Amino acid sequence: MIDIEKLKTNYIINLDAISALKEFPDKTFDCCITSPPYYGLRDYKAEGQIGREESPEEYLNKLIEVFREVKRVLKKEGTLWVVIGDSYAGTRSKKEYKDPKNIEGRSGQKESITEKLSGYKAKDLMGIPWQLALKLREDGWYLRSDIIWHKENAMPESCRDRPSRSYEHIFLLSKARKYFYNFDAMKEPIKEISKKRYMRARGKNNKYLQ
Repeated sequence: MIDIEKLKTNYIINLDAISALKEFPDKTFDCCITSPPYYGLRDYKAEGQIGREESPEEYLNKLIEVFREVKRVLKKEGTLWVVIGDSYAGTRSKKEYKDPKNIEGRSGQKESITEKLSGYKAKDLMGIPWQLALKLREDGWYLRSDIIWHKENAMPESCRDRPSRSYEHIFLLSKARKYFYNFDAMKEPIKEISKKRYMRARGKNNKYLQ
């Protein structure tokens, strides 16, 4: 068991997620921010890695196991923030694709594990982010918010029959009904033009008078 009192800021633990979480006592942390490996997109050549399961169902169940441990180590008022993107079924081998973040390429330059999946048609967007969010809710988490992370410089895609993906989901979940959320930190100062408009009276049509 890790001694929390001796834990330093920016401390890196190089372990499997579940194994590392088991090293901490209950109700240790205030917040967890994570982005798990997306399904079927990258092969890290690690035994038992998340994201290379035979089916989306196995992948989601594995994540639920991890987040159960996260829930255990979170304080009662703690929150969980999950960044996650989607995957397509029926994708072909990526032998010609070179991923700049992985010189061996996504899926390890092998036939994609998403090529033949039961229950999905070729080209289906699998809806994995929302499948995960709903499973977490069923597992006892409070699903509080779905935030769209719009990526202005998203990596272009070669597809020609749909828009390129330019966003991912950020789900906010809480362990309990009441939890810590710093609303003041999210506020933005009101613009001067808005202040002046709000100071004016409204007419019968509910519009601000000049």
